[in-house]
Amino acid sequence: MRFTGIDHFVLTVEDVEETCAFYESLGAEVVTFGGGRKSVHFGTQKINIHPTENDIDLVADEPTVGGGDFCVITETPISDVEARLRELDIEILEGPVERTGAAGSITSVYFRDPDDNLVEIATYDE
Repeated sequence: MRFTGIDHFVLTVEDVEETCAFYESLGAEVVTFGGGRKSVHFGTQKINIHPTENDIDLVADEPTVGGGDFCVITETPISDVEARLRELDIEILEGPVERTGAAGSITSVYFRDPDDNLVEIATYDE
């Protein structure tokens, strides 16, 4: 197999609308698809948003609210990301801090979403 990228992953959440509004406030695009399901898009990737009680047949063995931990990449300067998070009263847990991303050195900030998933927003170092 020759992998070319990640298309999407899934977060299980308590309140789909609250989660979508949270990510939309950060700049993600909320999309409704397939029978009213929701996803949030970051560039060409997406996160499908599943409620704790859903009618989707094929899901993780034990979907857990707050079990997510992921990073999204931005072209926005990390200082602007910090300012936006503060405007939204989102507590920054750590950062900015240097990390290693999939394609090199990144500068990241960490925070939690409404379901306590750990979210990292990063920019690649020039």
